[in-house]
Amino acid sequence: MENNIKKTEIEYPYLTKPVEIYERENGHKIILAHKEGGLVNISSWVKTGSINENDANNGISHFLEHLMFKGTHKHKAGYFDKTLEAKGAIVNAATWKDYTFYYVTLPQGPNGEYFKEAIELHADMMLDPVIPEDEIGPAFQLGDDTVSQKRERHVVIEEIRMRQDQPWTKIYNNTNKHMYTQHPYKRDVIGFPETIASIPRETILDYYKTHYTPNNITTIVAGDFDHEEILEKVIKEFDFKGRANAQNPIHKIDTPTQEEQYYELKGKISTGFAITGWLGPVANNIKDNIGLEIINVILGEGQSSRLYQNLIEKADEPVFNVVASDFYNFKDGGNFFIQANFKADKKELALNLIKKELQKVVDGDITEREFKKACKTLKCNFAESSERVSDIAENIGYYMTVCDNLDLVEKYLETLDSFTLEDVKNIAKQYLQIKNSVTTVLIPE
Repeated sequence: MENNIKKTEIEYPYLTKPVEIYERENGHKIILAHKEGGLVNISSWVKTGSINENDANNGISHFLEHLMFKGTHKHKAGYFDKTLEAKGAIVNAATWKDYTFYYVTLPQGPNGEYFKEAIELHADMMLDPVIPEDEIGPAFQLGDDTVSQKRERHVVIEEIRMRQDQPWTKIYNNTNKHMYTQHPYKRDVIGFPETIASIPRETILDYYKTHYTPNNITTIVAGDFDHEEILEKVIKEFDFKGRANAQNPIHKIDTPTQEEQYYELKGKISTGFAITGWLGPVANNIKDNIGLEIINVILGEGQSSRLYQNLIEKADEPVFNVVASDFYNFKDGGNFFIQANFKADKKELALNLIKKELQKVVDGDITEREFKKACKTLKCNFAESSERVSDIAENIGYYMTVCDNLDLVEKYLETLDSFTLEDVKNIAKQYLQIKNSVTTVLIPE
């Protein structure tokens, strides 16, 4: 075992043993979580996403995520997926505003052989991707029909175009862009076709070398295994060979708009779409985040929520097909959204009905019964997220990467239990005023 490795433990709710955090001298963190059962999960979370992008390279984090699977100096493109999937593994990755993560969930195999091979292949992919030119494909100008070998560029551009055509994406992107003045969160994570078509391999490699550094990577192993043996294995395979660490930029956090913003777009659609967004608290402000999670459950999560009950189930006249709320946590401040799909000729009525429901919550019209039910829902959700190795790893990855602090997972239930109805009312008043909102509506041409 390496010298100078720092170990801490966290009492993780619903797990039978504490979660162990090992911080290596180079800054790489390894986390071992014990969960009985036949499946194991290994994932690595990198502290980079659209938060580290600019106008010139927007979408590079997501493009790199695709290219990480295109082979290493040891193994050709496709070897990683095929080898592990043949052993019953689920292999995937995801990019978001604050992070990119890669994971494998699989059975341990005889004497843990599948698991050990997964660790080897996962570490090889994370530390030694070739990002080959022939897999990226040559750079080209959009609209140039002479380019036949577009390769992965083409795959990502198609993905972007499919999303761009979706009404929900159009209104989300417009609202998201106008909620911020300068923070990189204003950009779409997936980027633009023009950027992906032209970005050179050298730029992608530089981005990889800058951000995929020991202090930016947290590797999580969840399952039922010999901790000492697996820790040794992960340390051995994750040999960074003296790779230099990154200095992540610190961004100025945007304040919410001080007057209501409204945007209207037109499209080839037959119904209307709307999304209203607010800026929320930073991720490690656990109290306010839990407050907004409670409000989200009460206002717009599922069929027992107010928006669904009052505007669809018990509506005097049918206006809405969909109406719901959502809350996302981000490192530099979360987002609260209300989204709706409605009859196109009922736009004014639809927007007024949503505002009316929201205003009741902001004015403190929340019952003790609703509050208690929402708290119970959040407790159940938390308990469920401790059932499967993939969910445990994802939760740990979120706390380590977005909040920079796994201690908060220990405090989650305690903080939730300490909440009062008055706390929730104050948080609604603080974050969800109409004057601090941005709305985008899409209606038929």
